This record gives sequence, C-alpha cells and structure tokens, in this order.
Amino acid sequence: MSYTEVPGVRVPIRMWADPATVEGEAMRQLRNVSSLPWIKGLAVMPDVHYGKGATVGSVIAMHGAVCPAAVGVDIGCGMSAVRTSLRADDLPADLSRLRSKIEQAIPVGRGRHDDPVDAARLHGFPTAAWTDFWSRFDGLAESVKWREDRAAQQMGTLGSGNHFVEVCLDTDDSVWLMLHSGSRNIGKELADHHIGQAQKLPHNQGLVDRDLAVFISDTPQMAAYRNDLFWAQEYAKHNRAIMMALLQNVVRHELPKARPAFDPVISCHHNYVSEERYDDMDLLVTRKGAISAGSGELGIIPGSMGTESYIVRGLGNASAFNSASHGAGRKMSRSAAKRKFGVRDLEDQTRGVECRKDAGVVDEIPGAYKPIGKVIEQQQDLVEVVAKLKQVVCVKG
Repeated sequence: MSYTEVPGVRVPIRMWADPATVEGEAMRQLRNVSSLPWIKGLAVMPDVHYGKGATVGSVIAMHGAVCPAAVGVDIGCGMSAVRTSLRADDLPADLSRLRSKIEQAIPVGRGRHDDPVDAARLHGFPTAAWTDFWSRFDGLAESVKWREDRAAQQMGTLGSGNHFVEVCLDTDDSVWLMLHSGSRNIGKELADHHIGQAQKLPHNQGLVDRDLAVFISDTPQMAAYRNDLFWAQEYAKHNRAIMMALLQNVVRHELPKARPAFDPVISCHHNYVSEERYDDMDLLVTRKGAISAGSGELGIIPGSMGTESYIVRGLGNASAFNSASHGAGRKMSRSAAKRKFGVRDLEDQTRGVECRKDAGVVDEIPGAYKPIGKVIEQQQDLVEVVAKLKQVVCVKG
C-alpha cells in the first residue's frame, strides 16, 4: 500500500498503517511529535503502537535537533541474521540440547559473562579497532564511568523482554540463525542520563510533552549526547556480532558432521539516529522501531516467538525516509497480554518450537502481536521479501 497522509501540526503524518486501527495514545504521541519546531518529516510504519517516550514504529526527521527519549533507552537495538549451509535434515529431532547449549554460551536476562569476551579473538575483529572502541569509554558521561566492568561483561549477552536468539528454517529448508538485542544496561544508563539533561534545558520547558525534550545543534549538550549515542550504537552492533559468533560456535560444535558454513551476516539497528540528507537538507533521522530500507539494502523484520520472520530488501522510498517496519508490533501491552493469556495459550501458540513455555514469557506470546503477514503487506512499496523464516528454536531471557 502507499501511505495515508494525516494532518499534523507542522508537518503531515505519513502513515503506512490504517489510521483507524492505531490506538488513540499513539496518535496523540504522533501529533505531539509533529508539533516540534525542528521537525521536517514524520513517517509511520505498519507496526506502529504506543511507546515510552515516542511512538514505536515512527521515523522522525529533524533539522538541527534530536530527541533522546524518541531514540529510547535501548540505544542501537536491532537484529542480525545469517543463512547457513545446513538443511533441515541436518538438525536433530530433539532440539532441546541445542537450545540448552545456546543458553549456556549466551547469557540471557540480566546475565553477563564471567570474563569479558575477547571479540578480536572470537570473530576476527581487528584488535586496534576493538582497543580504540573501549578506549573511548572514558569519554562517556561521568555518570556511567563506574560501569565499565559491567559493560565489558555484558558485551555478547541477550537481555530479556522481546530480545531473542533463534534457529529458523526458510521455505527452502535452509537453516538460518537470527538474534535480536541492543546496548544492554550501558545503553539504558546513557539514555536515562541524557533524557534527564534534555528535560532541564530552557528551550524545552514549553513543549506539549516533556518526553519530547531535544538537544539542539552547536551546543555542549548536543555534542555530549552525540558522542555517547554513537558509542552506544557501536556497542549494540558489537554485542550482536559477538553473540552471532558465539551462536555459530555452538552450531559448529553440536553439528560437526554437517560442517556448517555461514553466509555474510545481515545486521540492522532499529532504535537509532542517523545523519541523512533529503531535499538538499542535512537531517538527523531517528528510527524508533524502524529499520533503514535504502535501495538494495538488506534488513530483518521479525514476527514473534511463534510466527514467521522476514529477510527483506529495501526499495529506497524517500517518502518514508528510506525506512521500513522493525517487526510485527504489539497489539496489546505486556500487562494486558498477561491478563488475557496463560501458559496453556503459550503452549498452543508456540507448538513445534523448542522454547520456554512458562509464565515468565507469557507477555511475549504471539497473540500479543499484530499479524506479521499483514504488516509485510502494508509496506510493499518500502521493501521486497527475500526470505521467509520460521523458528524451530527460540531462546528468551
């Protein structure tokens, strides 16, 4: 479908979703964003829903300003996926051991590695670049300086909530590895610090929503945020790369006779800021639950722990600031999902998937999410489908 244009305050709201299906709170958030003095464009993806700080599934293009709460607390959260040389027949009939080995290799929830992972040794990351990345920790906000050890131990860990590690099959029975995570606790602490700083600034006192407080260009506060933001986005990218390397090692060890090989890894952020140029203007584009979908660019749009996911190729639609959805999108809150569903529902909706089936992950039940097939249909002018995946193993925190 092409987008529907809804009147905004300073700019129109371009929606790749039926406005009638979007909850009132999310529409209010979108209108508030459209009222910001620095706004130059606002695109809304089909997985749109109400979010903390700003609407999930929104692409916010501003000139000379950025809103840290719109980026959110999981800076750089995103996806990685890789096709393997394995076929469905190479997998064991009982996948419980494989799931257990993945959980042993990749700490989940609030877990961390006992000793920091040496990324340079694990997956050939250049030693000089790895050293340079960590040397920049001293330049981060003073409030996180004492967190360096924890940040190092959490590098290569999953987290909880909607983060996951999966083993999937595509429609040709090829095995894929896929995972979803971000910048862990260090990203959250940096985000919380800068959101608090922005809300104190005089130019933000008259805003309709204090969550939309911004930093503006050529100020010390903006310089500090950009420094920490881009470092945290880099942390998230490295975090996923290390987890993917650990996951590949598990697969090699568990299936040695199949001699698994791996294609190049596809990786994309979906909570982040990017410097981009549209209509001869340099903009700061915040994707809050959206991926970059430039022409020919590969991306990942996951469903839920019991439904399909998609590898896609961007079509480069400038009306959407070259973006696409980041997933299926929730249709009910976590608390609502826990009220509506129980463990038996989870078992029914994840039948055939080796995964947790307990009360601790009921809020992630497929029924709490929008139908992923419909979400893909609504963005046919944003992406084309390259592969359709279905998980057989899903690891949750």
